[in-house]
Amino acid sequence: MNYLAHFQQLDQILIATRQYWQLLAFSQNTLPWPQLFDKLNDLSSEKLLELEKNPDLSYVYFSDVIPLLPELKKLTDIFSMVKKEVEFPFWLEAGIKGRKLAQLKSFVAAVDETELPVLEWCAGKGHLGRMLAFKGTKKVHSVEIQPHLCDQGTALAKNFHMNIDYTQADVLQDDLSQQIKQNQHAVALHACGQLHQTLMRQAVLSKTKKLSFSPCCYHLMQDSEHYQAMSYEGLQSELNLSNYDLKLALQETVTAADRITQKRTIEVEWRLGFDQLMRDVTGTDTYISVPSVSKSMFSTNFEAFCMWAADKKSLDLPNNIDFESYYQKGKARKKITEKIELVRHLFRRPIEIWLILDRALYLQNHGYHVYVNQFCDKQVTPRNILIQAYKI
Repeated sequence: MNYLAHFQQLDQILIATRQYWQLLAFSQNTLPWPQLFDKLNDLSSEKLLELEKNPDLSYVYFSDVIPLLPELKKLTDIFSMVKKEVEFPFWLEAGIKGRKLAQLKSFVAAVDETELPVLEWCAGKGHLGRMLAFKGTKKVHSVEIQPHLCDQGTALAKNFHMNIDYTQADVLQDDLSQQIKQNQHAVALHACGQLHQTLMRQAVLSKTKKLSFSPCCYHLMQDSEHYQAMSYEGLQSELNLSNYDLKLALQETVTAADRITQKRTIEVEWRLGFDQLMRDVTGTDTYISVPSVSKSMFSTNFEAFCMWAADKKSLDLPNNIDFESYYQKGKARKKITEKIELVRHLFRRPIEIWLILDRALYLQNHGYHVYVNQFCDKQVTPRNILIQAYKI
């Protein structure tokens, strides 16, 4: 596959459609796109939910008013699924929760390694390393920051008589030049942001023969509010992705429990209701964020939340506030926000693919053959992209 051509085409469309995704949904009091008014105002709550759950239907619904969507979808659906299965004995799967177990099994099936020693990056308890060892990997070295996880992983490997050892280290701070070697296969399942980028850069320096990793949490960057592209081609792009833009790529999730969804709905309504109150009190018509708070706060009431938020923003509230009125305004704002987010969500996977291709091109820039696939279905995890690279 010509990843460069795909990247350049995707880059051009994302630049051309920035008005639809590069904005802060919470800050909008009204719908920002006159050309979409009819489409969005015609949506019932049920239809909106249906489109939100089915991106393919959403693309069809908006394709006549956002002309570039059909081409965008073609550029997004470019990676094939790895159709492999692997089974493990019950004792190796014990203690691994269902969805995580499914992710691990799919990942191992896609990256099966028997010849090269494996470096397991950000290993946790070492589930991935033990599965690879069971499938034939002769030697695994696991790197993990938390000492208690290193101890647990070491004990499990010893119990199963597997050739696995650990280094306890902070991969963002410590010198791991002795752990990252040339004759090696580096693996990482869902290493967040800087963690997998550090692995890539260190592996390039060491000329590591093989890498297999699944990126996650692109927004977790150090000392920067905007994304710094990795590839030569990405650095030449006009896109300027903020931390908020990067979070958009992660907003496709496996369905949450009803109680979590309900609590999230209350939180958004209350935050938007307080935002409207703060705008009226201060006379400032811009969105100002309020700090995170324990979810238990949203089991109280809207007035209590407003008093807490006002204290956090050093805001003196006048007496006799009609809190019920502002709560209703928050609910109305949430409906607007949901429609804006529905449009923005058309671009969450394309932005993720842009980020994936930036990584693929970075590795190609440094002399690797690169293959990008999906290692599992989205229902197992939306972060289902696997990048595999082989040093030429």
